[in-house]
Amino acid sequence: MTEAIFDILSQPQPAPDRREAYGSDPNQFVELRLPQAKAPFPVLLNVHGGYWRAKYDLAHAGHLCEALRAAGIATFNMEYRRVGDPGGGWPGTFADVRSAYRYVRQEAARFQLDLNRLVVMGHSAGGQLALCLAAHETSLRRAIALAGVVDLKKAFALHLSHDAVVEFLGGTPEQVPEHYREADPMELKIPQARQWLIHGTDDDTVPVEFSRDYVAQKKKIGETVDLVEIPRCGHFDVIDPASAAFQQVTAAVLSALG
Repeated sequence: MTEAIFDILSQPQPAPDRREAYGSDPNQFVELRLPQAKAPFPVLLNVHGGYWRAKYDLAHAGHLCEALRAAGIATFNMEYRRVGDPGGGWPGTFADVRSAYRYVRQEAARFQLDLNRLVVMGHSAGGQLALCLAAHETSLRRAIALAGVVDLKKAFALHLSHDAVVEFLGGTPEQVPEHYREADPMELKIPQARQWLIHGTDDDTVPVEFSRDYVAQKKKIGETVDLVEIPRCGHFDVIDPASAAFQQVTAAVLSALG
């Protein structure tokens, strides 16, 4: 484990402006950071990773949300029920992502948000959730996956993180094929949203081939999708504002928001 990874996962996050509940469960909340800029603000809804498991929470993603707030973006770092939480896994985890997205849209006037400049971004397993959201919510026009687990059958075949996808979806592709059809970005149609996949070539947690194959497949069916490969970049560098790679993440977010 590199020093950068150790830092991003262990250092206390900068405090958010406030925490807002989007549901009644203790895990259904967002941490909000508003920029020191002229309203209305462009908006980022961030979905943290951790292979959908309860032992990983949103705190490590506070660093990237603070950095993007400094770039002039209102950031909502969302927590959600995960595998190991009551109601976590499929479909509860995804239901929370949808609820958080709808909450941000509903509260746009209160927080002075520009919904015409809204992007949902997720890291690792959060990348799957972000693209899945774009497939199921047709109002979402921009989605970014950072080192995303964007092919759930491939994640199963490779037994990523000790079969995390089996825990998340409640079984194998043979046991619960309908869950894979509903959840797998590789199988879902996302015609209305522009998608960005950002992946480091040295990622040993989610191989870069996930994003390469996804982009190739989606371009074949006419979806608007861009791949940003970052050389000498690992799995956590894309969410670490202190890394050289994060400059490309910031540039992609700003480009997505116009």
